[in-house]
Amino acid sequence: MENLSLRGRILSELESLIAQSFPKQKIPQKVVKLHEALVKKHYNAADVSIDYHRRRIEMDIVMDDCSYDPTKVNTNLPTLHANLWFRNLGDFLKSCLDKDNRSLAFYASLLKSYQNNEMMLVA
Repeated sequence: MENLSLRGRILSELESLIAQSFPKQKIPQKVVKLHEALVKKHYNAADVSIDYHRRRIEMDIVMDDCSYDPTKVNTNLPTLHANLWFRNLGDFLKSCLDKDNRSLAFYASLLKSYQNNEMMLVA
């Protein structure tokens, strides 16, 4: 039962962090990295670029993980270049949140690194 409450707490904290990450002026680099990390995780993308003014996300989606080898320089990964348009970035990022255990562990580490208060989140 506590696992379910932890799962809900991680997701709600991350949704709250996403909602607070849209200032009116220039977007800080730390927030840009958060947005890119969420899109990379959800789409298994190698490279993500967000154009906040044109409402576009460009990314290279890795099509086949079998050819990936962390011990070698990967120059021939099969990727698909995608250029997505979004209406509301906050809603788009919230739709990118996955609820599996591996993603929750990733989100817990993101929360730990992006929040000022030292909350103890264990996934």
